[in-house]
Amino acid sequence: MSQLRVTVPPWQNTTIGARQRAGLRLLEPGVLLLAMKPHIKLAETLTPDGKSLTLHVHDGDYSLRVNGRDLMHSSVSASELHLGELAAEHVGGPANAKVLIGGLGMGYTLKSVLAAAGPNVTVVVAELIPEVVDWNRTFLGELNGKLLNDPRVKVLIENVNSVLGRAQPGEYDAVLLDIDNGPTAMVQAGNAQLYDKRGIVRILRAVKPGGRAAIWSASVDREFAMRLKKSAGKMTAVPARLHPNAKRSTYTIYVADKTLPTVESNEPKASARGAVSFDPGQASLP
Repeated sequence: MSQLRVTVPPWQNTTIGARQRAGLRLLEPGVLLLAMKPHIKLAETLTPDGKSLTLHVHDGDYSLRVNGRDLMHSSVSASELHLGELAAEHVGGPANAKVLIGGLGMGYTLKSVLAAAGPNVTVVVAELIPEVVDWNRTFLGELNGKLLNDPRVKVLIENVNSVLGRAQPGEYDAVLLDIDNGPTAMVQAGNAQLYDKRGIVRILRAVKPGGRAAIWSASVDREFAMRLKKSAGKMTAVPARLHPNAKRSTYTIYVADKTLPTVESNEPKASARGAVSFDPGQASLP
């Protein structure tokens, strides 16, 4: 544990007692020794692009960093939980629902999906970097890592693009992607293929009619939103916060609902005056 010597102005000496109770040690009148908890690097590996990916812990909180920059942090997981919640209405009802999660991260989206899903759901987690799975099982076991032992969970160590590419049409009730920084790649340049026109078509093809695709993004990406809307027809940008009490929304989750096929009816059409239309794709988001 590192220490920092701080000189306290005389007019602040009246609060010395409170500082001591907070874990600071008085060296002499007006001088405090601050005990600073260090950032500990627990593990390190390389991404397929050769970048440094590290796992750190500080005062009970964990973070993943790419070349020293924070990629995700356990203390600000509200948006990852929200991503899973957006799939809840599509996995809570069907007896044998199937969900694909692209990117394990620290397991918060998986946690949210499992909390809402029934006992017969299958959740497939595709994670490109095997060490991330290992770290979840070991260092992050008490965080969410134990969820990987849930019999409803199947972990694939591979690119989610490959998983989507071999998926049967309409195989998944929900596809949730939390890959890299979203459409703007940070970890691996190849991840951008997920979000181009062909990638979007691949995602939507894997979603069943009435199902949902939700894509996490670190920022607003209007070009991606336009591509998604053009392919899906119905797209909603959902603001997501860093933590539940945040005043502002920092991230964006792009949601595309795949409409059900139109069923022709033999009944006479209602008059325009009293007609009420309903499009399943227009259902409001939670």
